[in-house]
Amino acid sequence: MGTRLKVLGVFKKLHRTRLDVFRDDERALLAARLKINEEFKKNKNEMSEENIQQMIKLGSDVETILRKNVLQVEHVGENKLLLRPRESLLLENVPYSDEPRKKS
Repeated sequence: MGTRLKVLGVFKKLHRTRLDVFRDDERALLAARLKINEEFKKNKNEMSEENIQQMIKLGSDVETILRKNVLQVEHVGENKLLLRPRESLLLENVPYSDEPRKKS
């Protein structure tokens, strides 16, 4: 796949992730959109293949961090927060056991 297509793919993936991670938070959606666009515009004239590959990797890493580690939290009252996890962040709750699992 060509470098230009990889860059465009990372750009699109970051924006899709932004829409999912910051759903219903207009301020965060706008800030993330502006930052993504600013970073890509700032580096649009980069010619070094090595630097471009490093930036593609960085963009992919940022997307992964956003998708896996960012939670939405909303203030709903004094000293009260509402956690709004995405479906992809919810894990199966496994009860704690002192005895190790037997491998089959």
